[in-house]
Amino acid sequence: MMNSIDWSKGHILYIANEVPKGSDIPDEKELRSVIEPWLTAVFQSEHLSLLLGSGLTTGICYDSGVTPQAMQRIKFTIEGEKIEFFANEEAKKMSRGSANFEDDLRTAIELVKGLKILNDANAKTLEDEINEKMKSLILNLLKNEYNVLSSDKGSDSLALLKRFLISFSSRTATRDRLHIFTTNYDRFIEYALDNAGIYTLDRFIGKLNPTLRMHKMELDYHYNPPGIRGEPRYVEGVVRYTKLHGSLDWRFNNGDIHKEPLPFGCEINEDAIQKPYETKVIYPNSAKGIDTVYFPYSELFRDFSAAICRPNSVLVTYGYGFGDSHINNIILDMMTIPSTHLVIISYDLADGRICSFVEKCNPSQLTLLLGNHYGNIRILTENYLPKSAIDRISDRRHRIEEKRKITQKESESEDE
Repeated sequence: MMNSIDWSKGHILYIANEVPKGSDIPDEKELRSVIEPWLTAVFQSEHLSLLLGSGLTTGICYDSGVTPQAMQRIKFTIEGEKIEFFANEEAKKMSRGSANFEDDLRTAIELVKGLKILNDANAKTLEDEINEKMKSLILNLLKNEYNVLSSDKGSDSLALLKRFLISFSSRTATRDRLHIFTTNYDRFIEYALDNAGIYTLDRFIGKLNPTLRMHKMELDYHYNPPGIRGEPRYVEGVVRYTKLHGSLDWRFNNGDIHKEPLPFGCEINEDAIQKPYETKVIYPNSAKGIDTVYFPYSELFRDFSAAICRPNSVLVTYGYGFGDSHINNIILDMMTIPSTHLVIISYDLADGRICSFVEKCNPSQLTLLLGNHYGNIRILTENYLPKSAIDRISDRRHRIEEKRKITQKESESEDE
């Protein structure tokens, strides 16, 4: 049971209700035969979702030799101490440890709304400061994309990310589509999906000026086999994709949300980013469920809930530090369904938040791969993640080998 997990260990592996021997001093060759078949079986569940956090971007940056532009705590001049104090208190109430930049930004946004109600003279100054801080955030995220794309090892790291995503997305077409969720604002995932030739269903309609539509129609990709009419079949390599906190290239315009043309890894003109507080669809983490009532985040979170809170559903998290209480509550709701399963893969324990979350769960519904070995995206992808689920050549080879073993045994018995 969970008592068998020693949280002080640098590496933690918990599979099938037990901690495999030697997993605290991991050896890829020894553990591959334990981890890979288990993950292969888990990934073939009826419904599969993948939740990716900022750890994914950090891992790709470090793999390419780039130091990621860190999103540090934000210091405001207008009521800066009160904003910092309130953000810290809110983080403590949510049992999330230390606050982060999103807490600071959310608190400042709440404060500027209050100052506007009071018609306070500081409202305009604070709003200008919020715009400046959000502009700095956007530029840092764009700089990550540019630095990775232009680095010497960038193409190799992005190819690694592509293989990482293919391991999850290559389910047979007759199964429910993989649904990828992310709290990230950057576009590393979209770039890798495009390079992998994976089709994405992301609620945006249109080519020149894609617009976010919130209808509930389950659109999908189909094709007609040659010579057969009226029997469309599902296209392989299709995923559903949702960015829970918005994106760098989403913007509000006349009540709609559009995806603006912003090439991946491009050099950005700072003057082109004007009033991001009003135009950019970037949302601080939702410390309270009421925060997500506002469009479009309420609909995006409902998509997350609808995807994972159903029988025979598996959620895999990678690089997510369990710092968003609303997402955590939805995952806990999922875990009340006995046939669901949660796989947590992380480079560290996220300041103890993963340990606190795991203690609320049924151990039989958990798989844990924690530590800088299991959470290293290169080690994980090259050693432990399953091969493509649509690898029919391996299946045929396995059947042929089994048949030959049976034939060989029969011939040996006849000789006797």
